[in-house]
Amino acid sequence: FVFDVSHQSYPHKMLTGRKDAFLYEEHYDDVSGYSSPHESEHDHFTIGHTSTSVSLACGLAKGRDLKGEDGNVVAIIGDGSLSGGEALEALDYAAELDGNLIILVNDNDMSIAENHGGLYQNLRLLRETGGKAECNLFRAMGLDYCFVADGNDIASLIEAFKAVKDSTQPVVVHIVTQKGKGYAPAEQHKEAWHYCAPFHPETGEPLMDMSGECYESITLDFMMKKMQADPSVCMITSGTPTVLGFTEEMRKKAGRQFIDVGIAEENAVALASGIAANGGKPVYGVYSTFIQRAYDQISQDLCINSNAATIIVAWGSVYGMNDVTHLGLYDIPMLANIPNLVYLAPTTKEEYLAMLDWSIEQ
Repeated sequence: FVFDVSHQSYPHKMLTGRKDAFLYEEHYDDVSGYSSPHESEHDHFTIGHTSTSVSLACGLAKGRDLKGEDGNVVAIIGDGSLSGGEALEALDYAAELDGNLIILVNDNDMSIAENHGGLYQNLRLLRETGGKAECNLFRAMGLDYCFVADGNDIASLIEAFKAVKDSTQPVVVHIVTQKGKGYAPAEQHKEAWHYCAPFHPETGEPLMDMSGECYESITLDFMMKKMQADPSVCMITSGTPTVLGFTEEMRKKAGRQFIDVGIAEENAVALASGIAANGGKPVYGVYSTFIQRAYDQISQDLCINSNAATIIVAWGSVYGMNDVTHLGLYDIPMLANIPNLVYLAPTTKEEYLAMLDWSIEQ
């Protein structure tokens, strides 16, 4: 099994000898938040970023075939992760494999927020037709296809898995599920509950006071005023709109000046370069850990062309996300060598707003 992103692999960890970490406080730190070969032979990769599972699974399957071995290779990926270029590249290649590869697509019609991109029109069509629509993204890639209408029903899943287990060709199992299933607040407010701090299970209220000013709210207020005053200013995100405070309500208020390209950092940077080249004022907000996914586009598409785009890199330093896959330490040393890039690091709110204003108006 190869889990995409892999922060959904907790049940897998419980079933592979690591349940004590979820039961006893003294064992909490025995496991990480993601899959890890250091923890178990059942975890084949350390994975924390999106859209990678199908590529990695293709590699495992090819390695199996080169050694003349048998066995299942299963990639598990959510519909939101399909918007990442690597996932589409891997689906395109998967048909070349002449052997068992099972790609489980968990489709809950959500990324972190709502999905963005043309392929989701086809996923909707497949859901509405019970997988029978002639237009089928996965079949167009040369893959066999199986549809499960109720992915929250265990019996339906078992029946589908039995049907594909001994497949000798790559096959996609398209599973329709409900995000947050089983916990009413998460079912009703899917985006807000994608991630949450510790909370009271009975009420859903957080255990800590999360109110007050923060860089997300500061940025949101500044950008909303900028966009209202200047229609050429736009805000870009790659699937993480609340990185800079843009909740669903604020995204609707910003209208076409807010752009979500899906989980596709490369496209976000190149898009920003194109907007700037045609007289727009693009601002791309991204977590430090994800900016590394767009190194080539920053260097080639943006900086060599000297286009005036702004990139706000959030959650840098050791105080960002704390798993080894999500460290915010690398953006400055990685990007500092790129010609034509100005990297500013504010130490106060006042410096931040001054730098942001200068960057947009330069």
